[in-house]
Amino acid sequence: MTALPGICTLLEEIDKKIMVELRDGRVLIGYLRSIDQFANLVLHRTVERIHVDCRYGEIPLGVFIVRGDNVVLLGEFDEDKDRTSKLVQVSKEEILEAQILEQRVKQEKEKTRIKALKERGFSYQLDTTHEDF
Repeated sequence: MTALPGICTLLEEIDKKIMVELRDGRVLIGYLRSIDQFANLVLHRTVERIHVDCRYGEIPLGVFIVRGDNVVLLGEFDEDKDRTSKLVQVSKEEILEAQILEQRVKQEKEKTRIKALKERGFSYQLDTTHEDF
């Protein structure tokens, strides 16, 4: 069975503003300009949106090409819902600082959990394949 019918439905999204979540957890928002048979995407006026708690920041990326196998989720972006959302937009610098702090807290919790598992005789290796991005 081919994936083509699923990809063909993306043709309806051409020139619409879409949100794409990638395998590494990044969220991109931009205008879909082109797709191919492998679901590779070309996004125009793209921003990377970073969420931390009830805040978000955007980093402008411009034209962005996304490999189809990196896409986890894709959908039309509703600007009306975005305007009425309870999220507060902050500067790029502020959201990057908050993201770094959140990652450090998460790493410390994971280290504590691994230490507790080792004390109880369990062997656990930290898998950071996608966390390093």
